[in-house]
Amino acid sequence: MAKRTGRRPGSPDTREAILASARQAFAERGFDGATVRQIAAGAEVDPALVHHYFGSKEQLFLDTMKVPIDPRTIIDGIAGNGVEHAGATLIRMFVKVWDSPAGSVGAALIRSGMSNELGARMLREFLVTQILRRVIKQLGLDPAEAPTRAALVATQLAGLAMMRYIIKLEPIASASVEELVAMIGPTIQRYITGPLPA
Repeated sequence: MAKRTGRRPGSPDTREAILASARQAFAERGFDGATVRQIAAGAEVDPALVHHYFGSKEQLFLDTMKVPIDPRTIIDGIAGNGVEHAGATLIRMFVKVWDSPAGSVGAALIRSGMSNELGARMLREFLVTQILRRVIKQLGLDPAEAPTRAALVATQLAGLAMMRYIIKLEPIASASVEELVAMIGPTIQRYITGPLPA
C-alpha cells in the first residue's frame, strides 16, 4: 500500500499539532507576524483546519496561552464609567478576575514568563496584543502617548499580581477590593490621564 503524503487530515492529534506550531510561530514572530498559513504549514495541515478548530488567529493565540477567559469580555467594560474613573474600574476588574479560578492561570503565566525566554515572549505578546491595545482603544488615548501610558499601567497591574497572588505580601494579599482601589486606583488613573514628563 502506498504511503500517503501531503497535509494531515483532521484527527485527535491535529488540534495539538496546531497548538504546538502556533506556540512556536507566536514566540518567534509575535502575534502580528505569525500567519494562519505559517501555523498550518508547521502543523502540516490545511489552513482551513486551523479555522475549524479555533475560529480565528486571536482565539488560537488565547488557546496557546491557556487563558480561561476572553480578555475582551473584561476590557470592553473599562471605559463604561468614563475615562476619569478608569483607574478604579480597571483595578476592580483586575482583582475580580484574579480572585476567580482564572487567577491561578494568570499566576502560571507570570511564573512562566519569569522562568524562561519563550514564556516571557508569549506573555509579552499576550499583554501587548490582547490587553494593552484593547485598553488603549477603549480609553481613546492619544496615540503618541498611548504606548507609554499602557506600559505604565502594566507595571502597576503586574506588580499587584506578583505581590498579592504570587509572593502574597501583606497587607496587599488580604486587602479588600475597595482598599486596593483606594490605594492603587489613583496611581493607575494618573498614568492614564495625568501629565507625562516631557
